Amino acid sequence: MSSFLLYVLKRVAGYAVMIVVATSLTYFLASAFLNPRSNYESKTPRPPQESIERSLDEANLNDKTPVVERYLRWAEGVVTRGDLGITPTGDSVGRIISVRMVVSAQLLIASTVLSVLIGVALGVYTAQRQYAWQDRVTGAFASVLMVIPTVVFAILVVFVAIEINQLVGARIFFVTDMSSYDGGNPLLWLVDLVQHIFLPTLVLTVLGAVGYHLGQRTYLLDEMHADYVRTARAKGLTRRQAVRRHALRASLIPTAVSVAFSIASVFTGAVMTEKVFGIHGMGEYFINAVNGNDINGVVAVAAFGGVCTLVGALLADLFAAALDPRIKMS
Repeated sequence: MSSFLLYVLKRVAGYAVMIVVATSLTYFLASAFLNPRSNYESKTPRPPQESIERSLDEANLNDKTPVVERYLRWAEGVVTRGDLGITPTGDSVGRIISVRMVVSAQLLIASTVLSVLIGVALGVYTAQRQYAWQDRVTGAFASVLMVIPTVVFAILVVFVAIEINQLVGARIFFVTDMSSYDGGNPLLWLVDLVQHIFLPTLVLTVLGAVGYHLGQRTYLLDEMHADYVRTARAKGLTRRQAVRRHALRASLIPTAVSVAFSIASVFTGAVMTEKVFGIHGMGEYFINAVNGNDINGVVAVAAFGGVCTLVGALLADLFAAALDPRIKMS
């Protein structure tokens, strides 16, 4: 146990250094390519020059201040106060990130869990029926879904939902936003939330499950034809027993690693789905931060993505060790 904890602590320390380096590089790159000054100078009527300089200084975004000095001031705020800075409009980046994170979590956790469960189950099912009609039909559907852009699929789902609403004469599905209930009844709030997140969750689940389905099918087929599985069958195990006891466990390792590393993209990669359904999550904020010359916002999203990626890397190691006893966590 002590060697395991030491291993985890070493990895966490290494990841912390990587996050600091990646975040610092992002800060300097964002400072070089984004121009918050243009946000103020393009206003009509144009504010006085003194007002522009004062606003940029208050936001720590004044390009007339050396970038190293701005970086050190920003880093001091992050380390001593947990302050991620403010946007060119004066809003707190930390407050915006926390709100957006909750919105994205509500949408993406359910879709990620469902896509993994459905995709892996389909992959295992079809791998054991290679070239049977079940394998060919699900493979054909998966191939079609893989080439459909997310935006097109989301719009198609919205169109079908609107037709269903019109057919039954009631609003069953909401196609925009995350909530419209203002009352205090928790049951009605839950029903309203489900009505809003059902369609975007469906889009993300279906498109995510396709990748896990095809990947798990490939991994399991590779393991089913491995020498150790043939040896297990030669010793008397049935095909199903050999797959369940040996091949399935080994084939789940790359899938588990893939799921762990997808944590960051889960939060920041659902931009198109958020745009179509009018959901104000992390993905939309990242695009808005870049377009709005929001240096502190861009850096905060990059740091958040880095933390998610490295947490995923640690989880991937733990998953692999749990599934394969030959891997030693030391």
